[in-house]
Amino acid sequence: MKYRNALPQLNGHKMLTEAGLETILVFHEGIDLPLFAAFKALDTDAGANAITRYMQQLAKLAVQTGRGFIMDTPTWRASSKWGAQLGLATADLKEIHREAIATLAALRQDFETPASPFVINGVVGPHDDGYAPATQLTAAEAHAYYAEQIHWFSELGADMVSGITITSVSEAIGIVRAARDEDIPSVVSFTLEIDGRLPSGETLAQAVREVDAATDAAAAYFMINCAHPDHFQETLAGGGDWIKRIGGLRANASRLSHAELDVAEDLDDGDPVELGQLYRALADQLPNLSVVGGCCGTDYRHLDQICKALDAA
Repeated sequence: MKYRNALPQLNGHKMLTEAGLETILVFHEGIDLPLFAAFKALDTDAGANAITRYMQQLAKLAVQTGRGFIMDTPTWRASSKWGAQLGLATADLKEIHREAIATLAALRQDFETPASPFVINGVVGPHDDGYAPATQLTAAEAHAYYAEQIHWFSELGADMVSGITITSVSEAIGIVRAARDEDIPSVVSFTLEIDGRLPSGETLAQAVREVDAATDAAAAYFMINCAHPDHFQETLAGGGDWIKRIGGLRANASRLSHAELDVAEDLDDGDPVELGQLYRALADQLPNLSVVGGCCGTDYRHLDQICKALDAA
Protein backbone atom coordinates (compact mmCIF):
# COMPACT_ATOMS: atom_id res chain seq x y z
CA MET A 1 0.00 0.00 0.00
CA LYS A 2 2.87 2.29 -0.90
CA TYR A 3 0.71 5.00 -2.49
CA ARG A 4 -2.66 4.45 -0.81
CA ASN A 5 -2.55 7.77 1.00
CA ALA A 6 -0.86 9.73 -1.78
CA LEU A 7 -1.81 8.60 -5.27
CA PRO A 8 0.64 10.28 -7.66
CA GLN A 9 -2.02 10.83 -10.32
CA LEU A 10 -3.87 13.12 -7.90
CA ASN A 11 -0.81 15.33 -7.66
CA GLY A 12 -0.52 16.01 -11.37
CA HIS A 13 1.79 13.10 -12.22
CA LYS A 14 1.23 11.73 -15.71
CA MET A 15 0.33 8.05 -15.56
CA LEU A 16 0.08 5.20 -18.04
CA THR A 17 -2.33 2.40 -17.38
CA GLU A 18 -3.11 -0.77 -19.25
CA ALA A 19 -4.40 -1.70 -22.70
CA GLY A 20 -6.83 -4.43 -23.78
CA LEU A 21 -5.31 -7.37 -21.92
CA GLU A 22 -8.15 -9.77 -22.63
CA THR A 23 -8.26 -9.06 -26.36
CA ILE A 24 -4.47 -9.29 -26.52
CA LEU A 25 -4.52 -12.71 -24.89
CA VAL A 26 -7.34 -14.04 -27.06
CA PHE A 27 -6.54 -12.54 -30.46
CA HIS A 28 -2.75 -12.00 -30.34
CA GLU A 29 -1.67 -14.89 -28.13
CA GLY A 30 -4.37 -17.45 -29.03
CA ILE A 31 -5.16 -18.14 -25.37
CA ASP A 32 -8.64 -19.28 -24.40
CA LEU A 33 -10.23 -17.20 -21.65
CA PRO A 34 -13.41 -18.77 -20.26
CA LEU A 35 -15.86 -15.98 -19.39
CA PHE A 36 -13.16 -13.54 -20.58
CA ALA A 37 -11.36 -14.08 -17.25
CA ALA A 38 -7.78 -12.93 -17.73
CA PHE A 39 -6.58 -14.61 -14.54
CA LYS A 40 -7.34 -17.99 -16.11
CA ALA A 41 -4.40 -17.38 -18.45
CA LEU A 42 -2.16 -17.84 -15.42
CA ASP A 43 -3.11 -21.52 -15.30
CA THR A 44 -0.65 -22.27 -18.12
CA ASP A 45 3.00 -21.34 -18.70
CA ALA A 46 2.09 -19.84 -22.06
CA GLY A 47 -0.55 -17.61 -20.53
CA ALA A 48 1.60 -16.55 -17.58
CA ASN A 49 4.49 -15.74 -19.91
CA ALA A 50 2.21 -13.72 -22.19
CA ILE A 51 0.97 -11.61 -19.28
CA THR A 52 4.54 -11.10 -18.04
CA ARG A 53 5.66 -9.88 -21.47
CA TYR A 54 2.67 -7.56 -21.70
CA MET A 55 3.24 -6.04 -18.27
CA GLN A 56 6.97 -5.60 -18.75
CA GLN A 57 6.48 -3.94 -22.13
CA LEU A 58 4.08 -1.39 -20.66
CA ALA A 59 6.30 -0.87 -17.62
CA LYS A 60 9.20 0.02 -19.91
CA LEU A 61 7.02 2.40 -21.92
CA ALA A 62 5.96 4.18 -18.74
CA VAL A 63 9.55 4.64 -17.62
CA GLN A 64 10.73 5.72 -21.09
CA THR A 65 8.07 8.42 -21.29
CA GLY A 66 8.52 9.64 -17.73
CA ARG A 67 5.12 8.41 -16.64
CA GLY A 68 4.04 6.44 -13.66
CA PHE A 69 2.31 3.12 -14.26
CA ILE A 70 -1.04 2.07 -12.82
CA MET A 71 -0.78 -1.71 -12.82
CA ASP A 72 -4.09 -3.58 -12.90
CA THR A 73 -4.68 -6.89 -11.20
CA PRO A 74 -6.20 -9.38 -13.71
CA THR A 75 -9.24 -9.78 -11.46
CA TRP A 76 -11.99 -8.22 -13.55
CA ARG A 77 -13.79 -11.57 -13.53
CA ALA A 78 -12.60 -12.77 -10.10
CA SER A 79 -15.72 -11.91 -8.13
CA SER A 80 -18.03 -14.39 -6.41
CA LYS A 81 -20.60 -14.66 -9.21
CA TRP A 82 -18.13 -15.23 -12.02
CA GLY A 83 -15.79 -17.29 -9.84
CA ALA A 84 -18.60 -19.70 -9.02
CA GLN A 85 -19.30 -20.17 -12.72
CA LEU A 86 -15.62 -21.06 -13.14
CA GLY A 87 -15.82 -23.58 -10.28
CA LEU A 88 -13.80 -21.52 -7.81
CA ALA A 89 -14.43 -21.28 -4.07
CA THR A 90 -13.96 -18.14 -2.00
CA ALA A 91 -10.55 -19.32 -0.79
CA ASP A 92 -9.44 -19.85 -4.39
CA LEU A 93 -10.51 -16.35 -5.36
CA LYS A 94 -8.72 -14.74 -2.44
CA GLU A 95 -5.53 -16.58 -3.37
CA ILE A 96 -5.84 -15.26 -6.94
CA HIS A 97 -5.99 -11.74 -5.53
CA ARG A 98 -3.02 -12.41 -3.25
CA GLU A 99 -0.87 -13.73 -6.07
CA ALA A 100 -1.87 -10.88 -8.38
CA ILE A 101 -0.83 -8.23 -5.88
CA ALA A 102 2.43 -10.02 -5.08
CA THR A 103 3.26 -10.22 -8.79
CA LEU A 104 2.64 -6.51 -9.29
CA ALA A 105 4.71 -5.68 -6.21
CA ALA A 106 7.60 -7.60 -7.78
CA LEU A 107 7.14 -5.74 -11.08
CA ARG A 108 7.27 -2.47 -9.15
CA GLN A 109 10.48 -3.56 -7.47
CA ASP A 110 12.06 -4.32 -10.85
CA PHE A 111 10.98 -1.25 -12.85
CA GLU A 112 9.90 1.66 -10.66
CA THR A 113 12.02 4.83 -10.66
CA PRO A 114 11.64 8.09 -8.72
CA ALA A 115 10.17 9.67 -11.87
CA SER A 116 7.88 6.69 -12.58
CA PRO A 117 5.86 5.58 -9.56
CA PHE A 118 4.14 2.20 -9.98
CA VAL A 119 0.67 1.98 -8.41
CA ILE A 120 -1.05 -1.34 -7.67
CA ASN A 121 -4.68 -1.09 -8.79
CA GLY A 122 -7.16 -3.72 -7.65
CA VAL A 123 -9.71 -4.25 -10.43
CA VAL A 124 -13.35 -5.24 -10.05
CA GLY A 125 -15.69 -5.72 -12.98
CA PRO A 126 -19.43 -5.48 -13.54
CA HIS A 127 -21.79 -7.95 -11.94
CA ASP A 128 -23.33 -8.74 -15.33
CA ASP A 129 -22.11 -8.49 -18.92
CA GLY A 130 -19.96 -5.43 -19.55
CA TYR A 131 -21.42 -4.94 -23.03
CA ALA A 132 -25.09 -5.86 -22.65
CA PRO A 133 -26.09 -6.27 -19.00
CA ALA A 134 -29.38 -8.06 -18.50
CA THR A 135 -29.58 -7.22 -14.80
CA GLN A 136 -28.54 -4.31 -12.63
CA LEU A 137 -27.74 -4.39 -8.91
CA THR A 138 -29.17 -1.76 -6.61
CA ALA A 139 -26.65 0.40 -4.81
CA ALA A 140 -27.15 -1.63 -1.62
CA GLU A 141 -26.75 -4.94 -3.47
CA ALA A 142 -23.62 -3.67 -5.22
CA HIS A 143 -22.18 -2.45 -1.92
CA ALA A 144 -22.55 -5.95 -0.49
CA TYR A 145 -21.37 -7.70 -3.66
CA TYR A 146 -18.15 -5.74 -4.16
CA ALA A 147 -17.25 -5.57 -0.46
CA GLU A 148 -15.52 -8.96 -0.53
CA GLN A 149 -13.07 -8.18 -3.32
CA ILE A 150 -12.40 -4.68 -2.09
CA HIS A 151 -11.70 -5.98 1.41
CA TRP A 152 -9.14 -8.37 -0.07
CA PHE A 153 -7.47 -5.56 -1.97
CA SER A 154 -7.28 -3.47 1.17
CA GLU A 155 -5.97 -6.33 3.30
CA LEU A 156 -3.45 -7.61 0.76
CA GLY A 157 -1.81 -4.28 -0.06
CA ALA A 158 -3.29 -2.70 -3.17
CA ASP A 159 -2.88 1.06 -3.41
CA MET A 160 -6.33 1.68 -4.90
CA VAL A 161 -9.32 -0.07 -6.44
CA SER A 162 -11.08 0.55 -9.74
CA GLY A 163 -14.39 -0.57 -11.13
CA ILE A 164 -13.71 -1.14 -14.82
CA THR A 165 -16.42 -1.23 -17.53
CA ILE A 166 -19.09 -0.30 -15.00
CA THR A 167 -22.47 -0.12 -16.68
CA SER A 168 -24.75 1.60 -14.15
CA VAL A 169 -24.83 4.36 -11.57
CA SER A 170 -26.11 2.03 -8.85
CA GLU A 171 -23.19 -0.38 -9.17
CA ALA A 172 -20.75 2.54 -9.20
CA ILE A 173 -22.25 3.84 -5.96
CA GLY A 174 -21.86 0.41 -4.36
CA ILE A 175 -18.19 0.18 -5.38
CA VAL A 176 -17.35 3.62 -4.03
CA ARG A 177 -19.16 2.95 -0.74
CA ALA A 178 -17.41 -0.41 -0.28
CA ALA A 179 -14.04 1.23 -0.90
CA ARG A 180 -14.85 4.02 1.55
CA ASP A 181 -15.58 1.37 4.19
CA GLU A 182 -12.07 0.00 3.67
CA ASP A 183 -10.44 3.44 3.51
CA ILE A 184 -8.90 2.70 0.11
CA PRO A 185 -9.07 5.14 -2.85
CA SER A 186 -11.56 4.21 -5.54
CA VAL A 187 -12.06 4.99 -9.21
CA VAL A 188 -15.06 4.24 -11.39
CA SER A 189 -14.53 3.78 -15.12
CA PHE A 190 -17.81 3.83 -17.01
CA THR A 191 -18.58 1.90 -20.17
CA LEU A 192 -20.26 4.14 -22.75
CA GLU A 193 -22.39 3.27 -25.76
CA ILE A 194 -22.11 4.90 -29.18
CA ASP A 195 -24.47 7.66 -28.01
CA GLY A 196 -22.17 8.55 -25.12
CA ARG A 197 -24.56 7.14 -22.50
CA LEU A 198 -24.11 4.33 -20.01
CA PRO A 199 -25.80 1.02 -20.90
CA SER A 200 -28.27 1.81 -18.10
CA GLY A 201 -29.27 4.97 -19.96
CA GLU A 202 -27.76 7.82 -17.95
CA THR A 203 -25.59 10.45 -19.57
CA LEU A 204 -22.03 10.58 -18.35
CA ALA A 205 -22.74 13.91 -16.66
CA GLN A 206 -25.71 12.41 -14.82
CA ALA A 207 -23.68 9.39 -13.77
CA VAL A 208 -20.78 11.40 -12.33
CA ARG A 209 -23.10 13.79 -10.50
CA GLU A 210 -25.32 11.04 -9.11
CA VAL A 211 -22.42 8.94 -7.83
CA ASP A 212 -20.81 11.96 -6.22
CA ALA A 213 -24.08 13.02 -4.63
CA ALA A 214 -24.69 9.55 -3.18
CA THR A 215 -21.14 9.12 -1.83
CA ASP A 216 -20.11 12.65 -0.79
CA ALA A 217 -17.72 12.64 -3.77
CA ALA A 218 -15.70 9.82 -2.22
CA ALA A 219 -14.31 8.52 -5.54
CA ALA A 220 -10.81 9.76 -6.30
CA TYR A 221 -11.91 10.41 -9.91
CA PHE A 222 -13.82 8.87 -12.79
CA MET A 223 -12.73 7.39 -16.10
CA ILE A 224 -14.21 6.54 -19.49
CA ASN A 225 -13.52 3.18 -21.09
CA CYS A 226 -14.66 0.68 -23.72
CA ALA A 227 -15.85 3.31 -26.22
CA HIS A 228 -14.21 5.00 -29.18
CA PRO A 229 -13.52 8.75 -28.72
CA ASP A 230 -16.06 9.51 -31.46
CA HIS A 231 -18.73 8.01 -29.19
CA PHE A 232 -18.23 10.47 -26.34
CA GLN A 233 -16.43 13.52 -27.72
CA GLU A 234 -19.71 15.39 -28.14
CA THR A 235 -20.64 14.56 -24.54
CA LEU A 236 -17.46 16.22 -23.33
CA ALA A 237 -17.93 19.18 -25.66
CA GLY A 238 -21.10 20.07 -23.74
CA GLY A 239 -18.91 21.11 -20.81
CA GLY A 240 -19.82 21.41 -17.13
CA ASP A 241 -18.06 21.20 -13.78
CA TRP A 242 -18.44 17.41 -13.80
CA ILE A 243 -15.76 17.20 -16.49
CA LYS A 244 -13.18 18.11 -13.85
CA ARG A 245 -13.94 14.74 -12.22
CA ILE A 246 -12.78 12.80 -15.30
CA GLY A 247 -9.18 11.82 -14.58
CA GLY A 248 -8.56 9.01 -17.04
CA LEU A 249 -9.31 7.54 -20.46
CA ARG A 250 -9.21 3.96 -21.68
CA ALA A 251 -10.83 4.16 -25.10
CA ASN A 252 -11.38 1.49 -27.73
CA ALA A 253 -9.47 1.75 -30.99
CA SER A 254 -12.52 0.42 -32.84
CA ARG A 255 -15.55 2.49 -33.78
CA LEU A 256 -17.77 -0.61 -33.66
CA SER A 257 -20.66 -0.72 -31.22
CA HIS A 258 -20.60 -3.17 -28.32
CA ALA A 259 -23.14 -5.33 -30.12
CA GLU A 260 -20.88 -5.48 -33.17
CA LEU A 261 -17.78 -6.18 -31.10
CA ASP A 262 -19.56 -8.96 -29.24
CA VAL A 263 -20.05 -11.00 -32.41
CA ALA A 264 -16.83 -10.04 -34.22
CA GLU A 265 -14.65 -13.00 -35.12
CA ASP A 266 -11.64 -10.83 -35.97
CA LEU A 267 -10.07 -8.12 -33.86
CA ASP A 268 -10.69 -4.54 -34.98
CA ASP A 269 -7.62 -2.73 -33.67
CA GLY A 270 -8.32 0.55 -35.45
CA ASP A 271 -5.49 2.98 -36.20
CA PRO A 272 -2.97 3.54 -33.36
CA VAL A 273 -1.72 6.85 -34.78
CA GLU A 274 -5.25 8.18 -35.20
CA LEU A 275 -6.15 7.10 -31.67
CA GLY A 276 -3.18 9.02 -30.33
CA GLN A 277 -4.32 12.17 -32.10
CA LEU A 278 -7.85 11.73 -30.80
CA TYR A 279 -6.51 11.51 -27.25
CA ARG A 280 -4.57 14.70 -27.87
CA ALA A 281 -7.81 16.47 -28.85
CA LEU A 282 -9.68 15.05 -25.86
CA ALA A 283 -6.95 16.22 -23.49
CA ASP A 284 -7.85 19.80 -24.39
CA GLN A 285 -11.36 19.16 -23.03
CA LEU A 286 -10.29 17.36 -19.85
CA PRO A 287 -8.36 19.66 -17.52
CA ASN A 288 -7.64 16.92 -14.97
CA LEU A 289 -6.70 14.11 -17.35
CA SER A 290 -3.69 12.35 -15.84
CA VAL A 291 -4.25 8.65 -16.62
CA VAL A 292 -4.23 7.22 -20.15
CA GLY A 293 -4.52 3.68 -21.42
CA GLY A 294 -6.66 1.63 -23.77
CA CYS A 295 -9.48 -0.90 -23.79
CA CYS A 296 -10.71 -3.55 -26.23
CA GLY A 297 -8.45 -3.99 -29.24
CA THR A 298 -5.63 -1.78 -28.00
CA ASP A 299 -2.08 -2.89 -27.27
CA TYR A 300 1.42 -1.46 -26.87
CA ARG A 301 1.28 0.26 -30.26
CA HIS A 302 -1.75 2.30 -29.30
CA LEU A 303 -0.37 3.34 -25.92
CA ASP A 304 2.94 4.29 -27.52
CA GLN A 305 1.15 6.55 -30.01
CA ILE A 306 -1.03 8.06 -27.28
CA CYS A 307 2.07 8.98 -25.28
CA LYS A 308 3.80 10.43 -28.34
CA ALA A 309 0.78 12.53 -29.28
CA LEU A 310 0.33 13.90 -25.76
CA ASP A 311 4.03 14.60 -25.31
CA ALA A 312 4.27 16.42 -28.65
CA ALA A 313 1.68 18.99 -27.62
